[in-house]
Amino acid sequence: MAQVSINSDYSEWGSSTDAGERARLLQSPCVDMAPKSDGEASPGDPDRGTTSTLGAIFIVVNACLGAGLLNFPAAFSTAGGVAAGIALQMGMLVFIISGLVILAYCSQASNERTYQEVVWAVCGKLTGVLCEVAIAVYTFGTCIAFLIIIGDQQDKIIAVMAKEPEGASGSPWYTDRKFTISLTAFLFILPLSIPREIGFQKYASFLSVVGTWYVTAIIIIKYIWPDKEMRPGDILTRPASWMAVFNAMPTICFGFQCHVSSVPVFNSMRRPEIKTWGGVVTAAMVIALAVYMGTGICGFLTFGAAVDPDVLRSYPSEDVAVAVARAFIILSVLTSYPILHFCGRAVVEGLWLRYKGMPVEEDVGRERRRRVLQTLVWFLLTLLLALFIPDIGKVISVIGGLAACFIFIFPGLCLIQAKLSEMEEVKPASWWALVSYGVLLVTLGAFIFGQTTANAIFVDLLA
Repeated sequence: MAQVSINSDYSEWGSSTDAGERARLLQSPCVDMAPKSDGEASPGDPDRGTTSTLGAIFIVVNACLGAGLLNFPAAFSTAGGVAAGIALQMGMLVFIISGLVILAYCSQASNERTYQEVVWAVCGKLTGVLCEVAIAVYTFGTCIAFLIIIGDQQDKIIAVMAKEPEGASGSPWYTDRKFTISLTAFLFILPLSIPREIGFQKYASFLSVVGTWYVTAIIIIKYIWPDKEMRPGDILTRPASWMAVFNAMPTICFGFQCHVSSVPVFNSMRRPEIKTWGGVVTAAMVIALAVYMGTGICGFLTFGAAVDPDVLRSYPSEDVAVAVARAFIILSVLTSYPILHFCGRAVVEGLWLRYKGMPVEEDVGRERRRRVLQTLVWFLLTLLLALFIPDIGKVISVIGGLAACFIFIFPGLCLIQAKLSEMEEVKPASWWALVSYGVLLVTLGAFIFGQTTANAIFVDLLA
């Protein structure tokens, strides 16, 4: 690795880099990392972490797969069919994998262990702050999506239990979607979100993995052996326009976004080497690709253009196997919301303490009051927005644009800055190629983010 002079300017804000909970931000629940110290061994030291290569693959797959799976059949419909959806995913996978490798390279160069700390160290204060704000907004939007998903699944389950058509007029007040979402959120999500530490992450990971694989299996089985009452809509074979293909990109970005949690995973490995990491992320993304493609293709071919943005809503309420899938998704989301909220709260806490120039909070009482206030505001805002934005597709489109920042823009900026900082007077051809690739990543990410933002403003809000 060439000599790199990385910018480290945390001190410009006059506060500890470990302010609040930010030091543990977005660390995988399965990651076991030794604390960093001044006398830390070299990046290749096998004593640096305890995670095996196989374990790292599992953690990355676990971080990648999630509730975004439900939107992939609709993404295939948006893209214009199976061929367009497969081509789009395969093309984006190259950039997704390269972004993960770039982050690992910059983590070694800067000796930082979390995504936002790498961006801070490599790209400087302004980009670092923008990265932390993006993480906070992304986690906030994902929490909204989780609440909408809970409502989607509960609507179907309640329709079966009440033995009446979903959304029928004259239904009891306690079956109303807004009431059921609010009740579930106050009873389960809020109490799990208030604690300072989250010790149940390993259970959430297990539920997420089981639920994801079960949903995929059910969608594939229902395509091979469909129910008689299910009739597919039009099966598109080509995109309506080239812009339609790009409209499917935010869903793919949201589904494959595991970059924020990838940096701690890399540093947790026994042998955190770029070559090994390249194999880890390639294997993990191929597994995720198989799951997403199986769900997307079979779900799309089952319902065609009539597929719902949440594919489970397209299935009959009375289907027992699908009802179990809905229960798995609800349990997974109930435990995943507090984890995402914890990550967003940690960023907000760190930004606030650094802005105020305050040291790590010593007064337990003040810290608790601030944490409870932050949690209540976060919880109530996400709940209110989820109640009045019932379409999961719109939310995923917006946060998918933010996911593009973590997949393309920030890794591209890190690569450009890292190469520009190399102490070489004569730049070889590979240097120019890498800088150009970084520019390509930033451009592609900016295009996806700009497109989704424009759609949200001019299509959804002004409709």
